[in-house]
Order: sequence, then structure tokens, then C-alpha cells
Amino acid sequence: MRSLFWRILASFWLAIALVAGLSILLGHTLNQDAWILSRHPGLNTLAQDWTQRYEEQGEDAAQQLLKERKRSYHIDVQVLNESGDPVVRGTFPRRAAAFEAQQHDHDDRRLPWRRLTAEYTSPKTGETYLLIYRIPHPELDAWHRSSLVWPLSALAIALVVLTLFSLLVTLSITRPLSRLRGAVHDLGQATYQQNSLARLANRRDEFGVLATDFNRMGARLQSLIGSQRQLLRDVSHELRSPLARLRIALALAERANPQEREKLWPRLTRECDRLEALISEILVLARVDADNANAEEIDLNPLLNTLQKDAQLASPEQSIRIEAQPHLQLKGWPTMIERALDNLLRNALRFNPVGQPIEVLALRQGDHIILSVRDHGPGVEPEHLRQLGEPFYRAPGQTAPGHGLGLAIARRAAERHGGSLILGNHPEGGFIASLELPLEPGAVVQP
Repeated sequence: MRSLFWRILASFWLAIALVAGLSILLGHTLNQDAWILSRHPGLNTLAQDWTQRYEEQGEDAAQQLLKERKRSYHIDVQVLNESGDPVVRGTFPRRAAAFEAQQHDHDDRRLPWRRLTAEYTSPKTGETYLLIYRIPHPELDAWHRSSLVWPLSALAIALVVLTLFSLLVTLSITRPLSRLRGAVHDLGQATYQQNSLARLANRRDEFGVLATDFNRMGARLQSLIGSQRQLLRDVSHELRSPLARLRIALALAERANPQEREKLWPRLTRECDRLEALISEILVLARVDADNANAEEIDLNPLLNTLQKDAQLASPEQSIRIEAQPHLQLKGWPTMIERALDNLLRNALRFNPVGQPIEVLALRQGDHIILSVRDHGPGVEPEHLRQLGEPFYRAPGQTAPGHGLGLAIARRAAERHGGSLILGNHPEGGFIASLELPLEPGAVVQP
């Protein structure tokens, strides 16, 4: 009974039972005198019809109407005036009246009839008449049974309709939940199909919104899983090459004489340095994803000046020109921003020709800060721009050293801040890479 299906269905049935109970209570309420007087076909218009006939046709005609009602409905009627005297003889026998008077002091329920009274004032003469009705219990019970056919039928139909409606509502809730549960299970087993919730996503209610968000999340997770697998393959491939070269160099060193071995040491050192640099960049890429430190205020102006000095120290022949608005600040992780800008500068230094300055621009646009680095190199073919920024991807024809991780680190750092890395060719020549970062990290977009 812990199933949501049964809980919802039970809730609907409880509501139905409450409605039925209230209907029964209402039926008992409607069994009162006022209800009988207004609904019974032998009583509902009798006072008006009798008064009209009595005033227009006299006592005999009025008495005849009472006799007709007794023959048709077995109802005895007495009519009294304001003084309590009979207006006509009526149809109630004297012996029955005496019996009623005897039983009145004991128990009315022992009487074989039900006694009802009603007052009626003539709109023509203003006279008020008291009409006393005595309906035999069998007649009253028969009328109750016949009068309850339609309400009971309506109640039965209502119960059936409410049951079907509750069943449909319950299924409309539990079926989407069952599909979502299956999708969650498939997602956990890495067998999720993106179109498995397509029909559910077309609904225009909360389940449709939830299914759309779940599809988006599933596609994102599948993309992440695919990216991680691709990253592992790329890392193993990139590590295999320097390791293979090291193994070859070591094998040559074992067989070489001392003089030849001395010539091989620089090569071994160079391969070790390449391997160390590659591992360092891979670790930096992993730290960008795993850093859970709290964001802090970053003053970009001194950060840019420090990066400019470090870059010119590494490449003194290059010129770096910075144009930055004063007092640029944002909230984030300074190490990530520094590493991202450093990689963009290093990438520009590899391709920028000597004699042309590398242009660094920092400005605020609305609630974002734009940090762009432009070189005057050959740029990148447009068909390769979309893949730039993927780990270990290098555009065809590149001869500059590197492993294709610099732009990937910059992109991950931008996404960690809720921003983006925009890559493209400058209209006046060269390549431009821009970090578009919000002033507040907000909802961080995990890579």
C-alpha cells in the first residue's frame, strides 16, 4: 500500500465516500416535514387548490376535493380555521382521532400514519387555514422509494464517473512517474536513450517540463561521459608518444658507448620535460573541474599586469599591449582566471609574428566582463573553430609546440564561472580569444 497509485486512488475514494455520506445526511434532512409537504404529489398544491375551490365553489366542492385526494393517495385531511374549528367535515374519522389522542401521550411512532401540518393564508380573503395531513406509513414509504430512484441513480452514475475520473487522474500521474523512474534507472546504467521521454516531454503540464529538463540533463550527462571517455583515450594516446620515445632513447643509450650516450642525455631530458609539461597541464585541467573553493573578489588590473610581465620575461622579443578599464573586479576563482589568461597569452605568443603587438583588452559590458587576447598570426580555418577548445585538439597545419590543452583549460575556467570562451578570427587579421565572464558566478555551469 506504499505505492503512490494506491495512495492517490484511496484519496479519491475517500473523497467519494465523503460525498456519498454527505448525500445520505442530506437525504435524511430532506425527509423532514417541509420536504414532504413541498415534494409529495398529493400535498404540494393541496392547500392552494382547496382554498381556491372553497372560496369559489363552497364547502361541498372543497370536501369533494379532499375525498378525491384520499382515494388517490390515501391521505386524510382536516382543515381548521383560526379559531381551531373545522371548516369542512374532512376525511379523518372520529374514531381515528380518538385513537390518535390516546396514543399521543405515549408514543407517536406507534401510530399507523404520519401527521403533518401546514398553514395557508388565502391571497384573496386573507383568511388563514390550518391543514392537518395524515399519511399512512406504507404510502409514505412507497413514495420515498419511488422518489429516491432518481437520486440514487444519479448517485450511482456519479460514483461510476468519479471512479473512472479518479482512475484516469491516478494513471495520468503514476504513468509519467513510472517512465521517469525507468529513465533514471537507464541513466544510472548508462543505457539512457535521449528520445525515451519524447512523448512525455510533449505534455503541457509539470510532467512535460520535468521530462524536458530530464532529457536535457540526460543529454548533458551523456555528453560528459562521452567527453570523459574521449579525454581518457586522448590522455593515453598523448602519454604513449613521449613514453615510446623515452623507451627508444633508453634502449639506444644501453647499447651506445659513453660518447654516444652523452649525446643522448639531452634528448632524454627533453622528452622528460615534455612528459612533465603534459602531465602538469592534465592536472591543471582536472583541478579546474574539481576546485570547490569559495569564490572571492578578483581585481583584474594587477592580475593583467603580472601576466604581462611574466609573458614578456618568457618571450622578451614579443610586445604585449594592454588596454583595460580601471577598477575592473569580478567574483570568482583567481587561480582559474590567471591560468586561463596565461594560456591565452601563451597561445598568442606561439603564433604572433615578431614586431606586431599582442593586444589584450579588458572592459565591462553590462553585467559581464570581457577579457580578449588578439594576435596577428595566421588565424584558424573557419571549419576548425568549433573544435578548438576541446582537449588535445590542434588545428591541422599547426607547427607550434603544445598539446592542445591551453584553450581547453581556458574554456573550462570560463564555464566554471558561468561564462564562455569565444574563439574566432579577427576581421583585420590574426586570431582573437575572448573570455566573457559574469560579475557574479551565479549558477555555475559544470563542464
